Amino acid sequence: MATHNDDSATEVVALVHLGCARNLIDSELILARLSDEGLQLSSDPKSAGTIVLNTCSFIGPAREESEAQIRHWLKRKQQGQIERLVVAGCLVQRYQRTLERRFPEVDLFAEISDGRILARSIRRLTAGERVPRYLASTGLREAARDGTRVLSTPRSYAYLRISHGCDHECSFCAIPAIRGTHRSKRPDDLLDEARELIAAGVKELVLVAEDSTAWGRDMGLELPHLVESMAELDGDQRLRVMYAYPNRFPWDLARLMREHPKVLPYLDIPVQHIATPVLRAMRRAGSGDQVRRTLDRILLEVPGITLRSTLLLGFPGETSADVEELAAFVKTYAIGRLGAFVYSPEEGTSGFALEDNVPAEEKERRLDQVLAARDEVLSRAQQARVGTEIEIVVDALELGRDPAVVGRAAFDAPEVDLAARVPGGKAAVGERLRVRVDAVNEDLDLVCSLVPPQARPAG
Repeated sequence: MATHNDDSATEVVALVHLGCARNLIDSELILARLSDEGLQLSSDPKSAGTIVLNTCSFIGPAREESEAQIRHWLKRKQQGQIERLVVAGCLVQRYQRTLERRFPEVDLFAEISDGRILARSIRRLTAGERVPRYLASTGLREAARDGTRVLSTPRSYAYLRISHGCDHECSFCAIPAIRGTHRSKRPDDLLDEARELIAAGVKELVLVAEDSTAWGRDMGLELPHLVESMAELDGDQRLRVMYAYPNRFPWDLARLMREHPKVLPYLDIPVQHIATPVLRAMRRAGSGDQVRRTLDRILLEVPGITLRSTLLLGFPGETSADVEELAAFVKTYAIGRLGAFVYSPEEGTSGFALEDNVPAEEKERRLDQVLAARDEVLSRAQQARVGTEIEIVVDALELGRDPAVVGRAAFDAPEVDLAARVPGGKAAVGERLRVRVDAVNEDLDLVCSLVPPQARPAG
């Protein structure tokens, strides 16, 4: 899916990406459209005359980071270090022309789109032409196959978006207002995208969506149909499922994670909380007991599975007892792969009108309490792997004075989980290696050594 850079380009453009894996796919699409327009792409913003900032606005800290980046690049523009700043993506989609009024020095704003008109406008800007300063989207993006992308991930993995939008009405979340209602991409389109990624040498397809387990229901299908079809494609690809909603879980997926050699026994299932009163206030379907029953069944049906989750601390009405329950939940279900963040009131959500009655300091204390439970679980799980042999896929090669191969096992997703490091090892990115776990470092990454071929079991 990767494209070439045009050596005859008249302008150098760099894209600065913020946010999640779904937004990274948008960044890769924008890069491809810029290349199609004959613009020269650079991964180094210092060498570019035009910066495209693809923003995020999911929660308060993400919005603050996006706005801080706008101010940073405008300062660089004022100092003459760049010529143009283009701001695109979720922040623009959410706040629309209010951003245009707040940041008049930005050359171009663009809501979420397929990137074609944006790229054309940037090419015209670099040629000294006048273009409309604000590009509104033409409506919800069609749930069609994504076009050519300039992959920004290593060959070891790539993200594959299986749907757009979300139908849930969680009171803390602005995603439906930004990305719209749920629309599944068609199976044939997704299989074509998967084939292209596999043909490009990608070893791990990471399936992402706002709610991956909702895929197919608007077409009378369920996610396991797609996962099995992708797993049966020719190639040595592996599949990893992220962002699975815990309610209405498609149980045939458990069979695939248990039995199919290409479907990794790993599931990212953001539960957000476990205390039933908090879940109800969040407008999450189900109760804490229902979440537990779902996880109990997954753990029973997929022995050895790794569960990852996301939690939200400090929601209005949350009590200290609720946080105690949450920390105990993390320990009981051994959820060491865990992201957690504190609540921030988001405009356009039903929770925005609620009294934010948990002080900021208390939110941070509660976050620390849950993260301490996570780290305890994670340290114990990592230490238990010392002395075992695992297979890893190589994500990067570190050079210099202390060269190392950096990879991941099936129990670690890219970018959000941990790594396995092989000091002094030699391998190619995307290669799969059999390694022995020798130690755990201070970052809780595994320190490994290569298993000699003659020591590896037959088959």
